[in-house]
Amino acid sequence: MQPRLLPSVLFLALLLGCGGGAERRPNILFVIWDDVSYPHASAYGSKMVSTPAFDRVAREGVLFHNAFAPAPGCSPTRAAFLTGRHIWMIEQAGTHASSFPQTYLSYQDLLEEAGYAVGFTGKPWGPGKWDVSGRTRNPAGPEYNDVKLDPPYDGISDKDYAGNFQAFLDSKPADQPFSFWVGGHEAHRRFEPGIWEKAGKKLADAEVPPFLPDTPEIRADVLDYAVEIEWFDAHLGRIMETLERAGELDNTLLIVTADNGMAFPRAKANLYEFGTHMPLAIRLPGRGKPGRKVNDLVQFVDITATIYDAAGVAHPGGASQLAGRSIRNILESDREGTVDASRNRAFSGRERHSSSRWNNYTYPQRSIRTPQHLYIRNFKPERWPAGAPQKYESDGKTPGPMHGGYHDIDGSPSLTFLIAGRDDPAGGKYFHLAVDKRPEEELFDIVADPGCLNNLAADPNHEETRAALWGELAAYLKETGDPRATGNGDIWEEYIRYSSMRKFPKPAGD
Repeated sequence: MQPRLLPSVLFLALLLGCGGGAERRPNILFVIWDDVSYPHASAYGSKMVSTPAFDRVAREGVLFHNAFAPAPGCSPTRAAFLTGRHIWMIEQAGTHASSFPQTYLSYQDLLEEAGYAVGFTGKPWGPGKWDVSGRTRNPAGPEYNDVKLDPPYDGISDKDYAGNFQAFLDSKPADQPFSFWVGGHEAHRRFEPGIWEKAGKKLADAEVPPFLPDTPEIRADVLDYAVEIEWFDAHLGRIMETLERAGELDNTLLIVTADNGMAFPRAKANLYEFGTHMPLAIRLPGRGKPGRKVNDLVQFVDITATIYDAAGVAHPGGASQLAGRSIRNILESDREGTVDASRNRAFSGRERHSSSRWNNYTYPQRSIRTPQHLYIRNFKPERWPAGAPQKYESDGKTPGPMHGGYHDIDGSPSLTFLIAGRDDPAGGKYFHLAVDKRPEEELFDIVADPGCLNNLAADPNHEETRAALWGELAAYLKETGDPRATGNGDIWEEYIRYSSMRKFPKPAGD
């Protein structure tokens, strides 16, 4: 068990916040969509969504074009961000629906001990069980979810995020700095079918990713997703207005992002671009030139380090307990494009997502992203990436359960459409892209192939790149203590899953 807070850290925090003429410690406001991929915000040029609040943060702060989640799933991503450590550095918390060992301290806990008021509304860390590790509350802080509203569509949460943020502000001393987490349930499945029409959108507006067929059914599903993005953005706008009324907007480090990619086949729960490449805008008032667009590769663990840096709070375990580096130099710069050339790598990983295989088996992956390439290592290529296929009905043609056994893909009209068209000569390829087994190594030229459709790992013309990236990834995993690199990878199969479990037949050979 690590010490909770060193006296010198507490002294530093108090020194920054107290004393004659001392600079006020900034508030920290972290706002996170659920299941939203880059580039689905209008600040990035997307035409199917309108996100004026996110765009305002980008206009008054910094818009990041290369921000990467630590995992393509909600629970491990949130745990990695809260601790500032990669998913393979936090044991059970690095997988889906497990526990969150108390050993790994949350930045919310440490900021609270340094004098910050902390809390969350909406979706915090989860799913999983934080109490089995001895915690007395969610790692994101105390809950503020009592204020409700009447949502306009099915699938939209009844939590009034902005109203709950106001309740949090009203509950704390006016002069106390705060660190608050706003976790949207949007755009998590399920979506009410057809809300795109109610919202006045047209099928022609939809931006269909290259790994999905461009059909009316897919377009409609993508547009329903866009409506949910806009709903949560409206709450962000109200929250910023609340901060302005309280006179706190210009003393708040405001971070807006998403936890993982869109809940569509080959996006969420995959290490491809649409699974881990995230929208990100950060507003740090009075520092740096606003309205800049930055191309540096930024990881969520870097954002955690930035929060500590901005708040003047050090982790009691020292820098070795954090996997990232503060991006304060980027936020305080006047440059755009590439600001810090050393930020040219991002690392992500995946173990378990849903209950999708016999014996609760995971689908272990790790990746390294550079400005041009994405390299993925699939440690168990004999397993099915989206879940083990299940038997069809007695006619041998009709899938049994709605998912057809592919439970690492959220149930959706898009998945149903792919399953129904699995044997279609033209459309069947998209089904197979989503569910078929994958080779041990995958390599993509992201500049030429952002949809990650053309695997270059076996191409002799790219052998040098493949070998170099695997060597770099393997060394980094070993350096950071990944069990997959140190010979204890099966530990991931032993972590308890606390969400629902499904039964699957034992695979041949196991």
